[in-house]
Amino acid sequence: MSEIRFTDQHEWVRVENGVGTVGITKYAADSLGDVVYVELPSAGKKLNPGGEAAVVESVKAASEVYSPVAGEVIEANQVIADEPAQVNADPEGEGWFFRLRVSDMGALSKLMTNDQYKEFLKGL
Repeated sequence: MSEIRFTDQHEWVRVENGVGTVGITKYAADSLGDVVYVELPSAGKKLNPGGEAAVVESVKAASEVYSPVAGEVIEANQVIADEPAQVNADPEGEGWFFRLRVSDMGALSKLMTNDQYKEFLKGL
């Protein structure tokens, strides 16, 4: 079973068998507007929690995407590199950014659950 966790920077991570899939939330995608470019991390890059992992540019702004957990990148989503609009179309599904081998599973408990994230959004 996979559980999705969220950061206060509007990234999400879904971990299955020690591999985390990371993307930005619908809230973040909606806030950015139409995504026109993404810069993704390359395989083998080591990331720390809160460390810059990717860049997303929209018609409104450019933003960093931070890694919710520590680990080593094993795959970047070539689909969004070729079709950045996919980030807006399905930010919490096919619009994911990268996958990494999670080095500290315990760090997931420091991230928000879906319910906690919904509460967090109410305060924005």
